[in-house]
Amino acid sequence: MILRVGTRGSKLAILQTEMVIQNLKSVNSKLEFKIKIIKTTGDVDRRRPLFAIESKGIFEKEIDQAIMKGEIDFAVHSLKDVPVYEHQEDLVLAAIPKRDPPNEALVSARNLAFAELPKGAVIGTSSLRRMAQIKFLRPDLEVKPIRGNIETRVQKLKNGEFNGIIVAQAGLERMGLGNLISEVFTPEVFTPAAGQGALAIVAKKDRSDLSEILKTIDDLPTRAEVTAERSLIASLKGGCHFPIGAVGQVKENRLSLYGCIFSLDGLKKISAFAQGSIEEAQALGDRVAQNLLSQGAEDFAAEWRQKYGLR
Repeated sequence: MILRVGTRGSKLAILQTEMVIQNLKSVNSKLEFKIKIIKTTGDVDRRRPLFAIESKGIFEKEIDQAIMKGEIDFAVHSLKDVPVYEHQEDLVLAAIPKRDPPNEALVSARNLAFAELPKGAVIGTSSLRRMAQIKFLRPDLEVKPIRGNIETRVQKLKNGEFNGIIVAQAGLERMGLGNLISEVFTPEVFTPAAGQGALAIVAKKDRSDLSEILKTIDDLPTRAEVTAERSLIASLKGGCHFPIGAVGQVKENRLSLYGCIFSLDGLKKISAFAQGSIEEAQALGDRVAQNLLSQGAEDFAAEWRQKYGLR
């Protein structure tokens, strides 16, 4: 049986796809795979910051369309790139393998820790969430947009265009660049995006034969964590256009969820935390969201919408 797998063409995306393929082969050695590279809106538009691109699903929409057209059997995405709503109704998250650490990491010139960066140091990111947290933690730093894959961002740092970049720990380590990390942040200090560190395997709902194969590498604790995180984002109607941090953690069949958002000026942060069972993942996300709303989350959201003209 030969299965066609869709992915973006970046080195990281291909590595992640190969990871999934090896996991599936370890369960069923008779399976064969053919990788198909598909360009997405996010790959074509490399100039604008991510928050300035109005369309959702900029790193996965075209790939999912290929599934619907029957051009590929399933796709491998970084889960944080998959919108929590407005997803194709005929598609399903068929598997979410065990995720790598969701933490954010700093790569800096001269291997300085975040607190050691000099006043006025330039940090590169195109994420409003990362930008807001940098401003909250270090208002004396300058934040500038940076686009491109991990290798491109690292090269821009080496070229002296930036004093530091904030990227996902998981991405760096998958690329074999973990040695470049200057500091790994704890999630409560610098909170990652919902689904960060996790991969999403997307397929058509009606492919029961394929679903049976893919679910063999589904990881229940990871699915619970990211379900809670994505439920929080959905309840707050957030995404890359509104800076929300969310991180879930399963320990001994108990699920915890921490979420936070920031004011536009970077001076204020509100956060919330809740615990429950794995089975309560969806409800846990909504519970944390309601807590944030009771603390004024909607006022923060209105500030960001007014500033950037985003819906």
